[in-house]
Amino acid sequence: MKIAFISDIHGSKYWAEKAFACANAWGADKIAVLGDVMYHGPRNPLPEGYDPMGVAALLNENKDKIIAVRGNCDSEVDQMQVKYPMMADSTQIVLPQRTFFLTHGHVFSPENHPEMPVGTVFVFGHIHLPVAEKKGEMVYFNPSSVSLPHGGFPNSWGRYEDGRLEIVDMDGNVIKSLEL
Repeated sequence: MKIAFISDIHGSKYWAEKAFACANAWGADKIAVLGDVMYHGPRNPLPEGYDPMGVAALLNENKDKIIAVRGNCDSEVDQMQVKYPMMADSTQIVLPQRTFFLTHGHVFSPENHPEMPVGTVFVFGHIHLPVAEKKGEMVYFNPSSVSLPHGGFPNSWGRYEDGRLEIVDMDGNVIKSLEL
C-alpha cells in the first residue's frame, strides 16, 4: 500500500494542489492529512494562494482516499466544509507489517504519546520541519508543511511504500529517507 502524508496546508490552495498532484501522480492509495487544513492561524503569515474554500473543494474531490486528524488551527466550521471526518486528535492506519499512529502534534507529540506497539510509526505535523528518525524502538515521521515550512526547508509531503518512508519536495527530490 502507498500512503501519502500531507500536513499544515493552512488554507493554501496553491500548495495543496501541488501536494495532491504529487501524491496522486505517485499513485497513493491513501492520503493522510495531518491537520491545520484551511486556516493559516494567528502566528502564521498568509500562505501563497490562500483560498480555504478552494482547499475544501480539493479535499472533497479526494475524500475517498483521505484519512485525517484535527490540527490546532482546525475547528468545527472546517468540518462542515469537508465530506470526511477530520476532528479526531489521532487515528491509525494498520497494515499487516506496520502500524501508523497519526496525529497533528499539539495534543500528542514525540515527547508525549500513548504507549504503542514496538515498531509503530508516530506520524505528526505541527512543527513544520521534516523528521524521519528511529529513536529506540519508536519511529518518528513528520512530512513538514505543504505551505509554510520552517528551517529553510522546501515545501514538502511524505510517502510510505514497501517499508520505506520518504519526505519529498514538490519536484520529487528526496529530503529525508528512512528504511524501516
